[in-house]
Amino acid sequence: MSEERAPSIRPRCRHITGVQVLATGSYVPDVVVTNEQLHQRLGFDSDWIVKRTGILERRHVRPHQATSDLSFEAARRCIENAKVKPSDIDLCIVATFTPDMSFPSTACLVQDQLKLACPAMDLQAACAGFMYALITGYAYIASGASDLALVIGADANSRIINPDDIKTYPLFGDGAGAVLLTKGKPEQGILAYSLGADGSGGDLLSRPACGSRMPPSAEYIAKGLHFMHMDGRAVFRWAVAILCDTIQDVLTSAEMRGDKIDLYIPHQANIRIINAAIDVLKIPRSRVFNNLEKYGNTSAGSVPLALDEAIQQGRLKRDDLVVMSGFGAGLAWGTALVRW
Repeated sequence: MSEERAPSIRPRCRHITGVQVLATGSYVPDVVVTNEQLHQRLGFDSDWIVKRTGILERRHVRPHQATSDLSFEAARRCIENAKVKPSDIDLCIVATFTPDMSFPSTACLVQDQLKLACPAMDLQAACAGFMYALITGYAYIASGASDLALVIGADANSRIINPDDIKTYPLFGDGAGAVLLTKGKPEQGILAYSLGADGSGGDLLSRPACGSRMPPSAEYIAKGLHFMHMDGRAVFRWAVAILCDTIQDVLTSAEMRGDKIDLYIPHQANIRIINAAIDVLKIPRSRVFNNLEKYGNTSAGSVPLALDEAIQQGRLKRDDLVVMSGFGAGLAWGTALVRW
């Protein structure tokens, strides 16, 4: 596919108010993989990774861990922070594109681990997954279909990245974040969101094999088609554009000036993507939260992990305005302006 892509056609912005985030939680595995370790194994200059992405290290799951374990730990911490009873949770959504297995859903495994009595489902929108799941959770609460919704974003990327591919392997890490949603004040909630997809770019970032199109076979595995494949340059250009455009879309829809936003939490994919977009929008870098250097791209875990750390650091408090954005394979995106 040509790198010169037409601008994505974006659905109109919408809003969902009267909902609040009751608490957050996050978890990363304790295996730290540094650039120097990758340099020793793969032979490239470790400074090259820092200059190209801003990443210093990332976390990888241990052999016995899977995405459900990351999800459970993040959710457990979130529930403890909220001081609620697990029995009161009436919806569980897990955003992931690295499920433990095709079925049952990772959400069902997490539901069992947490001893919940509620519907449980996975939502797959890759690196935009948490934003898709978050907006879905907001809609459940606002409609009255749920009173206390657990929304989790989690991925174990190290399980689907080619360990010998120096272009993709250093970029990704493993991690999870969770939020609990409930009814809030009328002025709380999503003041505007842009949620969309451009499936014509699906081949730019994909895992070709191990689905119904190309079921597992010795031939496909020998070709490495069970690993993630990415057209890095084309994805980079699209990501900068969609991040910039959708932030502007939600601000315009909510009739809000960019300088009124207390904090921006973009998907932690690449520091050059983030900086390129916010520089175009003239957003001060001091108002943009980054933890990319510690974790790399944790896909669906990225935004909720950053959100939880921002709250722990006191950078986000009640009544603040925050813009969150996720974007990735699909090509899919979700950007929201939220009054906390």
